[in-house]
Amino acid sequence: MRILLAMNGDAGLSRWIEAFRKALPEAEVSTWQADGPALGADVAIVWHPPAELFVRETGLRAVFNLGAGVDGLLKIPTLPSTLPVIRLEDAGMTVQMAEYALHALWEASRSFASYRQAQGEHEWRMLPVTRRHEWPVGVLGMGKVGARVAQAVAEFEYPVAGWSRGGHGLPGIEDFAGAQALDAFLARTRVLINALPLTPDTRDILNRDTFAKLLPGAYVVNVGRGEHLVEEDLLAALASGHVAGATLDVFRTEPLPQEHPFWSHPAITITPHTAARTLRTESVKQIADKIRQLAKGESVSGVVDRPRGY
Repeated sequence: MRILLAMNGDAGLSRWIEAFRKALPEAEVSTWQADGPALGADVAIVWHPPAELFVRETGLRAVFNLGAGVDGLLKIPTLPSTLPVIRLEDAGMTVQMAEYALHALWEASRSFASYRQAQGEHEWRMLPVTRRHEWPVGVLGMGKVGARVAQAVAEFEYPVAGWSRGGHGLPGIEDFAGAQALDAFLARTRVLINALPLTPDTRDILNRDTFAKLLPGAYVVNVGRGEHLVEEDLLAALASGHVAGATLDVFRTEPLPQEHPFWSHPAITITPHTAARTLRTESVKQIADKIRQLAKGESVSGVVDRPRGY
């Protein structure tokens, strides 16, 4: 088995190579060289790989993406239409997303920003107690990430609903399914957490119309993709007061340009695409196990449905 590792940039590459060689001692693990020859790789493990990889390595049986989101990989024009694309499943990321979402929810519902402001003013300021029924949460996207987020929120007794294309049926979480149910989902939601994959159907879904349908004083949390959010529409919703604040981890341009208005907006919290980091140990084990399954001719989970985009 010949395995080719191709990652954009060299940060941590040597540690990834070492980890895969240790996990798969029976395999030959090599790295992509832009000016090198074809290696006859059976499997590619990639993160933002060059388009030339799929032109040169014509014998690939599968490509593993070092992340849950595959929208960037699917955009590569040289990616063969019949090549199985396999995404990471959880690998320690869903619990990180849940932590992030809970932090953003508590930041909004428990008024922690106001308490920090009061501290800066040396003022002992007691604010009204949080009533959870006044902070209904809605999770857009009920895949592994969204489901874990919704379940974590439910554990803390906030009313929580999930919206997805086909429904989910998780206990304790109100279920909204399909485009026809989206308006009703938004109408009962004050804290909107986006955990959708990026597809043509979900691009720009966080827009002016979506925000207007949320409950007054809404709060938006985006841990999906930057292309989900129409940035000027969020700024307008904040200016109107209908949306009270937002926590954003992903952006259309990353790193976020220094002149971007999000940086200085008092109602927006920014983090640098760090809501869930790829964990090396968990990811290597998951991919190594699946490579062994493929070598035995067995099917594996996590294969991307190309038409759906996830």
